[in-house]
Amino acid sequence: MPLPADPDERFQQYAHPERLVSASWLSSQLGVYGLKVIESNEDPLLYNIGHIPTAINIDWQRDLKDPYSRDFIDAEAFAKLMREKGIERTDTVVIYGDKYNWWAAYTLWVFELFGHEDVRLLDGGRDSWMAEERDTAFLAPTYPESSYPVPERDDATLRALRPTVERASTESTATLIDVRPHDVYTAETPAEPNHGQKSVLSPGHIPGAINRVWRDAVTTTGHFRPADELREGFEDLDRDRPVITYCHLGDRSAHTWFTLKHLLGFENVRNYDGSWSEWGNIVQAPIAVGEDPEGSES
Repeated sequence: MPLPADPDERFQQYAHPERLVSASWLSSQLGVYGLKVIESNEDPLLYNIGHIPTAINIDWQRDLKDPYSRDFIDAEAFAKLMREKGIERTDTVVIYGDKYNWWAAYTLWVFELFGHEDVRLLDGGRDSWMAEERDTAFLAPTYPESSYPVPERDDATLRALRPTVERASTESTATLIDVRPHDVYTAETPAEPNHGQKSVLSPGHIPGAINRVWRDAVTTTGHFRPADELREGFEDLDRDRPVITYCHLGDRSAHTWFTLKHLLGFENVRNYDGSWSEWGNIVQAPIAVGEDPEGSES
């Protein structure tokens, strides 16, 4: 049975306030039956130097990626992971992480791909919790193995694959949003320093994509901005038109996907997890540079 939503007044301005929790609410609920807390970071070592009490660690590379192909684990493997972590299908899952919840949003998105009904994001993430000097733990908790059933993975509704992105670019079937920094979008900066280990051969952006930097959705403390400020950044978007977000690996674009879908109420939003690390390495892929959303092909 899902836990009651966080009644924090700040969240009531959003389309789906039940998808966010505050640090104070989570602190008061730790240890409650039916709640599972997950830490999911870009830096997997952070969990071991202190985490929210009762939190389980999910490493996106080790736990969520298929070991042989560039894809997610399948439904059987996801159910096995949930059983090993002690997560029941009916549990309320709260996810948080470093880097303003980059990978936490990505992990939440994967949970939604597999249809987990009640999955929420900790507003402010790991950094905010630590900055407030709240309780931390160092030992990983152990839970009895669960009976998580094998779910269906819904790639069609929430995920955009390359053929869909190609149609959006060439036939304008959806709004493409590149959420990377503007200088990377325009190709003024050929590569992102913090993604240097994940090389891409070509700079630029997908032709037709507009630029909305993911970071603009959060404050310096990592908390989401008020709904009216978020709407300002997307006021020119047609709500009846499908939206596809992308970045370098799909992590930051999952953050923007969360902003659009759960905070602003866009109904048809998909994340292109192949993102620029796929598109920028395709032989003869059309690439745009500069300010013009249509760009110039190179």
